[in-house]
Amino acid sequence: MKIVVILILVILAVFGGASWFLNASQTEVNATSNITGQSLTNVAYANVSAAEKMDIYLPNTTGPYPVIIAIHGGSFYKGDKNSSELNAIKQAALDRGYAFVSINYRLSSEAKFPAQINDVKAAIRYLRANAKQYNMNPREIGVIGNSAGGYLAALAGTSGGVTKLQNSSLGNSNVSDRVQAVVDLYGPINFGTIDQQFVESGINGETCNISSSLESKLMGQDISTIPDQVAKANPETYISIDDPAFFIQHGTADRVIPYQQSVDFAGKLKIVIGDKKVYLEIIQGAGHGDEQFFTTLNIKKILDFFDANLMQS
Repeated sequence: MKIVVILILVILAVFGGASWFLNASQTEVNATSNITGQSLTNVAYANVSAAEKMDIYLPNTTGPYPVIIAIHGGSFYKGDKNSSELNAIKQAALDRGYAFVSINYRLSSEAKFPAQINDVKAAIRYLRANAKQYNMNPREIGVIGNSAGGYLAALAGTSGGVTKLQNSSLGNSNVSDRVQAVVDLYGPINFGTIDQQFVESGINGETCNISSSLESKLMGQDISTIPDQVAKANPETYISIDDPAFFIQHGTADRVIPYQQSVDFAGKLKIVIGDKKVYLEIIQGAGHGDEQFFTTLNIKKILDFFDANLMQS
């Protein structure tokens, strides 16, 4: 009798363990299907660098959610998703039913261009490839960035599908990196024209065409000596008829990036994709990163733009 009982216990243990093993993946699927309202921090979107992480915030609403990807500023050499000024719009975005994703990327101290846009594109592909897991809508992905992040958002917007700015080794190479809406807050665009624009506007701004400039450190050498590489890094180079809608803001008192960067960029976009898809606002007297960009009223304006261009399906 003891032998029979022991045998039954062994069988239950073995098949019970097997059952748990077989259902482990199903348990994971069930967990992610009830992901509403969760915050997922330091999710890896690639594995080349420890910097390739994102924080995912999901709303308390029924999905699939449109997505806003926030790209922090910091002159390419500093900044972090946790301390980004863009987090000021997070709660308002969640309240409107958006998934809000804040990403880190390799800084210029770790890797030179195009590593930064490689990472941004990898993050976009990761979210689109895993949209079902996070209850996101893969057809409704927008990006927002300020300063250096504004530049990366602009470049992501115009260079969708451009293979030379992708790095397939970062994963999901068969997934589109296109976005459906772009918000660029006071980002640089054409590194080669910054100095002259400051001269023309009479502003004693930061010099760009020297080896110690932040842009030169991003590119790996004095930008005045590498015009072809500067052109490769310029979002204007990739403007095409199928680009998404753009929302661009800049201040006239910006001493880091001249506001003419945004004016010229918007003008070139309008020629190709039309006036209706490009919103440009030059804020009189606003400096680089001033509070005017993050007031309740301006956050509403930004989210209204995303509503008009992402919530279409």
